[in-house]
Amino acid sequence: MEASFEITIQMAIAVFAGISAQVLAAYLRVPSIVLLLLLGILFGSDGIGLLHPHVLGTGLEVIVALATAIILFEGGLNLDLRELGRVSVSLQLLVTQGTLITLLGGSMAAHWLGEFPWNIAFLYASIVVVTGPTVVGPLLKQINVDRQVATLLEGEGVLIDPVGAILAFVVLDTILNGDADPINAIVGLLIRLGVGAGIGGAGGYLMSLIFKRASFLSFELKNLVVLAILWSLFTLSQMIRSESGVMTTVVAGAVFANSSVPEERLLRSFKGQLTILSVSVLFILLAADLSIASVFALGWGSLFTVLVLMFVVRPINILLCTWNSDLNWRQKLFLSWVAPRGIVAASVASFFAISLTQRGINGGDSIKALVFLTIIMTVVCQGLTAGWVAKWLQITSKDVTGAVIVGCNPLSLLIARFFQERGENVVMIDTDPECLVQAEAQNLRVIASSALDAAVLEEAGLASMGTFLAMTSNGEVNFVLAQRAAEEFKPPRVLAVFPRDPQASISASNKVNQAFIPDLAIKTWNEYLNDGRVKLGTTTLDELEFSTQCDRIQEKIQTGVLIPLLVERAERLQVIPANQDWEIGDRIIYLLHDPRPSLLKRLSGATQSTPLSLEKLPEVEDLSLAQLSQLSTSEASGG
Repeated sequence: MEASFEITIQMAIAVFAGISAQVLAAYLRVPSIVLLLLLGILFGSDGIGLLHPHVLGTGLEVIVALATAIILFEGGLNLDLRELGRVSVSLQLLVTQGTLITLLGGSMAAHWLGEFPWNIAFLYASIVVVTGPTVVGPLLKQINVDRQVATLLEGEGVLIDPVGAILAFVVLDTILNGDADPINAIVGLLIRLGVGAGIGGAGGYLMSLIFKRASFLSFELKNLVVLAILWSLFTLSQMIRSESGVMTTVVAGAVFANSSVPEERLLRSFKGQLTILSVSVLFILLAADLSIASVFALGWGSLFTVLVLMFVVRPINILLCTWNSDLNWRQKLFLSWVAPRGIVAASVASFFAISLTQRGINGGDSIKALVFLTIIMTVVCQGLTAGWVAKWLQITSKDVTGAVIVGCNPLSLLIARFFQERGENVVMIDTDPECLVQAEAQNLRVIASSALDAAVLEEAGLASMGTFLAMTSNGEVNFVLAQRAAEEFKPPRVLAVFPRDPQASISASNKVNQAFIPDLAIKTWNEYLNDGRVKLGTTTLDELEFSTQCDRIQEKIQTGVLIPLLVERAERLQVIPANQDWEIGDRIIYLLHDPRPSLLKRLSGATQSTPLSLEKLPEVEDLSLAQLSQLSTSEASGG
C-alpha cells in the first residue's frame, strides 16, 4: 500500500509541475519545453528532491511508450498531405538524405570532439536525428512564420521522429548483438518502417470508418474508441516487430486526418489535450531523472559537439536538401536555425541508458547526459530566439507578400495594379472571359475558373500568398470563398466584400475580415470607375492632425463619397479591413466620388480610358464635407 501511494504521489507531483509549466509558459509566451525542463530538474534529485522517477520502475517505460504513441498520433493528425505536397521534394530529402547527414555529422563530432567511441557516437547521432514536433508546433504557432517554412518544419518533425527512433533502436541492437553488417541494419530499418506503415494505414482507415458510420456512438465515445484502437495498433506493431509502433501511430494519424472525417476537429481537440498532458508529464519525469553532475562531467568537448551539430551539421543538411527548391535564402537560414530536439529524443535516450547499463556497456549515462544537453541547448537557444530571427529575416506570416483576388472588375483591377507596381505577385480568378481579357491586358496572371474549387486556389499559389481578397458582385459567395480559403490555406490576411456587420462577421469567423467598409456597394463603385466619376487619392496621417484627419475620412465614409482601399504601413501595402485601426504614419489610398458630369470631365481632359493617377487630394486634406459639396455643386452648374 505504501509503495502504491508513493507512486501516486510521484504522478500527482509530475502532473502538477507539468501543467504549471504549461500555464507559466503561456503567460510568459516562451516555449513550454524550456520551463518543463527547468521544473523537472528543480523537482528532481539534483533539485529539491520531490520527484524520484525510479520509484515507478518499469511503469515509467510503459508511461513513455503509451504517451509517445499519443504524441506521434497527434502529430500525424496535423499532417496535411496537400500542403506537404508543395514541399514534398525537400521534405523527402530531409527525412532520408538529411537523416544520413545528421547521423554522419553528429557521430563524427561526438567521436572527435566529445571523445566518445565510435559505437556510442553513432548511437548518440541516431538519437538526435529527430526534431521535436511537440516543440516545433507550438513554437511556429507562437511566432507565425510563413506557411511554406512552417509546413516543412512540421512535416520534418513528425515524419523524422519514427524514422529516427527506429534507426536509433537498430543501432542499439547492432551494438548489443555485435552485428556490424550494415545490410542487416538497413533491412531491419526498412522492415520496421514497412510493418509500422502497413498497420498504421489499415488502422487509420478503420478509425475513419468508425467516425463516419458509427452514428450510434456519441462524439465523446468515438474519441475514446480511437484512443483504444491507437494503443492496440501500437501494441500489435511492437509485438510483430519491436519499435515499429512509432511509425504505426504517425501513419494512422495521417491517414485518419486526410480521410474527410466529419467532426474531426473534436478528435483533434481531445488528442491535443492528451498530447499536452503527455508531453508535460514525460518531460517532468525524464528531466527529474537527469543527473546534472553527469552533464557537467561531459566537459567542453561535448559542448562543442552540440555546437557543431547546431551550426555546422544542420546548415549543411538544409543547404543540400533544399538546393533545388524555391525557398529563398531567408527561409533556408531560418530552417538552418530551428531544429529543437524534444520528447522522443529524451525518452529514447533514457531507455538506452538503462539498456546499456544492464548489458554492462559503458557510456549509458554519458549518452543520456549528452542528449539532454543537446535538448537543453537547442530548445533554449533556438526556442527563445526563433521569433526574433523570423522577424529579422522578414519571414513571419505578416511579411508574406502577393495577393489572390477573386472577382475581376474595375475595382479589383485597380487594387491589383497597386500590388503589381510594387513587384508583388498577383493572381486574378474569375469565370467571365471579358473581364479576364482586361486583366490580361494589364499583364496580370488570370485563371478562368471557379474559386470554389480548392485545386484552383492551389494553382493560384494561395498557400504562399499574403492576401486573399474575394470581391465579386455576390457578397454571400465572397464570404463563403473567404471562409474556405482561411480554413484550407491559412493565408495571413483574408478579406471579402460581403453585406454584413463587421462584428457579426467576427463572431462567425474571426479568420475573415470585411474588406474596405461595411456594406460596400461594389456595383455602384464599379459604375463610378467605368464612368470616370472618381478620383484616386492618398493621404498620410501625421501626428499633429491625426484626429482631424481620421474624423474627415470617417465623415466621408459614412456619407458614401469615399472608400479607403489600401494602407501602407512599415513600407508594406495591405488591403484595408472595415475594422481598421489607424496609426500615425499610415499612408491611406482611397477612392473619392467625383460627381461632376461626364461632359465637364471631357472638357477638363479626363476620359473614361484615362487610367487613374494617384494624387494628394485637397478635398480630404483640407476641405470639410460641406465645402466639398459646395465645390461639386458649383462645378456642375458651371459646366
